[in-house]
Amino acid sequence: MDIKIGLADSPRELTIKLPEGQEDIISTVEQAISGGQATLKVEDDKGRTYLIRTDRIVYVEQGTAAARTVGFMR
Repeated sequence: MDIKIGLADSPRELTIKLPEGQEDIISTVEQAISGGQATLKVEDDKGRTYLIRTDRIVYVEQGTAAARTVGFMR
């Protein structure tokens, strides 16, 4: 599953591919923001860790990983 995190004062969004079984990432982000935590810790499917300042998060988009198409097929 992929998530996209929009950050304040940044023209690009942060895209993170999560390991299987992390469908509750939205509630984790909500708890971090409402709980007053300074940072949000997210680990991707390759074991890399991201620390994101919660006061800079503008939006979080959760979606499934789409299969890439080859050629002109849709």
